[in-house]
Amino acid sequence: MSATAACATRHDWTLAEVKALFLQPFNDLLFQAQSVHRQHFDANRVQVSTLLSIKTGACPEDCKYCPQSGHYNTGLDKEKLMEVQKVLEAAAEAKAIGSTRFCMGAAWKHPSAKDMPYVLKMVEGVKALGLETCMTLGKLDQEQTRALAAAGLDYYNHNLDTSPEFYGNIITTRTYADRLETLSYVREAGMKICSGGILGMGESLDDRAGLLIQLANLPEHPESVPINMLVKVKGTPLAEEQDVDPFDFIRMLAVARIMMPKSHVRLSAGREQMNEQMQALAFLAGANSIFYGEKLLTTANPQADKDMQLFKRLGIQPEERHEHDDEVHQAAIEQALLEQRDSKLFYNAAV
Repeated sequence: MSATAACATRHDWTLAEVKALFLQPFNDLLFQAQSVHRQHFDANRVQVSTLLSIKTGACPEDCKYCPQSGHYNTGLDKEKLMEVQKVLEAAAEAKAIGSTRFCMGAAWKHPSAKDMPYVLKMVEGVKALGLETCMTLGKLDQEQTRALAAAGLDYYNHNLDTSPEFYGNIITTRTYADRLETLSYVREAGMKICSGGILGMGESLDDRAGLLIQLANLPEHPESVPINMLVKVKGTPLAEEQDVDPFDFIRMLAVARIMMPKSHVRLSAGREQMNEQMQALAFLAGANSIFYGEKLLTTANPQADKDMQLFKRLGIQPEERHEHDDEVHQAAIEQALLEQRDSKLFYNAAV
């Protein structure tokens, strides 16, 4: 398949086609992915996001990879929902170190009615700072997606994790159909979708291909596709899984780029275990988004200065976001913080 043919946006991928992409010689696959990538993106720009855990631990879901699940003893301290003010301060710090998108994650099966007002204030406040906003809160209903959209949420993250066939081996507390329904509600509400999966959970090549087929055959491709490498945490059922072969991981990024040519493909969890050469190959394969900072929810992530040093060596620049001038932003920041000080939402939202 030529790079030009593969570059067309499609929603009808078959398993045989996708497996054929995976099974190409490595250099051919990377050349094809890079050729597709350059038709839609600046190959030397990478979108930079920061992720903050706004509510940690005690999640009722039984995802076998997750240290935040209440089903497993991983030694993780449980925390209540953060104060709105502290979230805004963290967002301002993220912007100061170069992030253009601020992602907020809560360890919930779904957000409760009592927590939603605080979540909405977080979105409004972060938006006022001039950052793109993203949240991952678990399953949503239509009313919640509409409220988040009205508050200014740009992206909603809800990963499919793996193929429909392998999913039941990893999670039993929520169905695959539930996840697809939430993505449908998010799209109907007018928000952008961030959805991807995890490698290294014991899945087969068919499962990796099946995950990408689910994402690429949606009516609209997700704007952001995070590809995670399992971070093995002691106490979780997947703590002893075999490491992912680095070349297999790069192949996953490359095939995702070819199948979803206009999406940002995010090099996500597991980057702490990747050396600089592997990360450079990831960018060559079409990855053009990273999480930036020292933590990714509850697991380590390369420090921001290391990322910038690598960017410099590779000639990569952070992707720019068109914004208002600094004076407008400063006024928006001051106004957002002032509103929080005068509001009962300044206090711990879980109390």
